[in-house]
Amino acid sequence: MWAYESVFYQIYPLGMCGAPFENDGVLEHRILNCLDWVDHIEKLGMNAVYFSPVFESDTHGYNTRDYTKIDVRLGTNEDFKKVVDAFHAKGIKVIVDGVFNHVGRGFFAFQDVLQHRWDSRYKDWFNINFDGNSNYNDGLWYEGWEGNYDLVKLNLHNEEVVQHIFNAVEGWMNEFEIDGIRLDVAYCLDYGFLRRLRDFCDSKRQDFFLLGEVLHGEYGRMLNEMNIHSIYNYQCYKGIYSSFNSYNMFEIIHSLLRMFGPEDWTVARGRHLLSFCDNHDVSRIASILSNENHIKGVYGMVFGMPGIPCVYYGSEWGVKGDKSQGDPSLRPYIERPEWNELCDFISKLSEAKKNSKALNYGGFRSVVLNNKNCIFERKCDDERVLVCINADGEEFTAHYDAGCGCGTDLITGEHVDFGGGTRLAPYDVKFIKCEY
Repeated sequence: MWAYESVFYQIYPLGMCGAPFENDGVLEHRILNCLDWVDHIEKLGMNAVYFSPVFESDTHGYNTRDYTKIDVRLGTNEDFKKVVDAFHAKGIKVIVDGVFNHVGRGFFAFQDVLQHRWDSRYKDWFNINFDGNSNYNDGLWYEGWEGNYDLVKLNLHNEEVVQHIFNAVEGWMNEFEIDGIRLDVAYCLDYGFLRRLRDFCDSKRQDFFLLGEVLHGEYGRMLNEMNIHSIYNYQCYKGIYSSFNSYNMFEIIHSLLRMFGPEDWTVARGRHLLSFCDNHDVSRIASILSNENHIKGVYGMVFGMPGIPCVYYGSEWGVKGDKSQGDPSLRPYIERPEWNELCDFISKLSEAKKNSKALNYGGFRSVVLNNKNCIFERKCDDERVLVCINADGEEFTAHYDAGCGCGTDLITGEHVDFGGGTRLAPYDVKFIKCEY
């Protein structure tokens, strides 16, 4: 699967392109602004882009009105096709958000229910009680996602609903030639529906990637039961940043051992989960870290650990955003991309990750571990890479059996001699490919 050897870049287009929060019905070709980001993303070394919601919605994109139409605030279907084509011309894959658990109140079928009640042919598309009432005083009750009644839960046991979604997905494949779907709140979706979706997509394109948003649970079992390719690694998300903030590298390494370690009981060994340090739902990493010098170490962890790294737009040069200030603060308008030293570093991580079999497919073993430093091994049959991270502001020299005499740092290209130990400068990151 191509995604397992990829580095993803996430764009939240309604925010990044400066669309108004409420759908005002005014056509603006804002999605074409993404054309100015293609070269930037290529320069970062990213070879896949994930677009948060692009289809017509009431407000933030996750309350869909029309699965077949690009949101009028972003432009037209033709505009989005131009954007996808521009990424494809650079060899960059494109996946989009598929919001199939719920729709917005503006969704045509729900509007028909509000108008015709019992006589609506769409009443069984939702979970409705005509003897109740809603927060909107509709004179009927309906199930909303986690109590949010602007998100009307779909009945995925209704065959018409399933076929409506499948027809939309096929349309996305044919019209835009997308390469996959990120499944919003996948943990809420009926597993039978997910299995059918996988079979449907496989029947159209064997390399079509399905990524599920999952917050908690037994990841290995869930992947099997969901029958999708990958899910979010939220179980390691907190440890990635808090290990640096608290100078406790044991936290993240123990989480990684539990998830991917050599023991038979590990949760997701051999799986390719999506690794990240921030996204459109959580505070930006630059706002979370107590010491800004740790940001390279954080990205070193995201790219060095097992999984598929994903970088959120703007975070590659240190954009800040605090969840406590509301979701819009995490999804700002950015007129054009910027470039700084952190971008240079991330671009080198991208190239190292994409071109290393061990970083893409290797197992995980802890080699050196203390509060402020860690070295772990990523190993497959014909390659070993030692990921070395120093969270300390002081130089650190690790003494251990490297299993070889020398290596090459995949980030800098520098020769590394293991004689006398591995020297790490303050806040250093090395990906050392071992030479036998």
